[in-house]
Amino acid sequence: MCIRDRITHLVNLSAWVTRVESSISKLADNKDSLQACYDNQVIILNKLINNVKEKMGKELRQKVKIMIIMDTHSRDIIEKLQIAGVTKIDDFQWQCQLKAYWINEDFRLNIGDAEFLYWYEYIGNGGRLVVTPLTDRIYVTATQALHLKMGCSPAGPAGTGKTETTKDLSCAMGKPCYVFNLSLIHICRCRRIERCRSRWSPYH
Repeated sequence: MCIRDRITHLVNLSAWVTRVESSISKLADNKDSLQACYDNQVIILNKLINNVKEKMGKELRQKVKIMIIMDTHSRDIIEKLQIAGVTKIDDFQWQCQLKAYWINEDFRLNIGDAEFLYWYEYIGNGGRLVVTPLTDRIYVTATQALHLKMGCSPAGPAGTGKTETTKDLSCAMGKPCYVFNLSLIHICRCRRIERCRSRWSPYH
């Protein structure tokens, strides 16, 4: 696995954004342009599905599987735009999506009014989560918090994907993500250790 895998997924996202925005801008002259974009996305997705059925290396198969997950979400987004009646690039239904652009010899990520440089952090070619409408909402909330230099604390029952969604967003943005277990048991253990250290430490 190498950085080429990450760049492949990033270029795939950027190319999809270009196609969708081009189709939206043509809606005034051709009301079926977004439907044509949807049909083209289905063709691309079917080709990837057929490719993964063939014999290929483990790393290449993993890369294609991630592209299938991404392109499935991309197909669903185009359908969502059609149902919502989106006619402009500035419409919220489109702006709330994570988008990649190649600007000034660098990749930039946009979502809402937030813009980030892609960090190119090598995170490996690990799997990606299946993106749901809830995932999209967390993406918007987390990126807006990051844009405003604020914190973000997803809340919910254990095992619902809060941490994994945050890690998936950091992977999409090429940023490192460090996860610390701050359960009550670990906090108590850390405090107990600190109290023990304070008895002999020359700095107390």
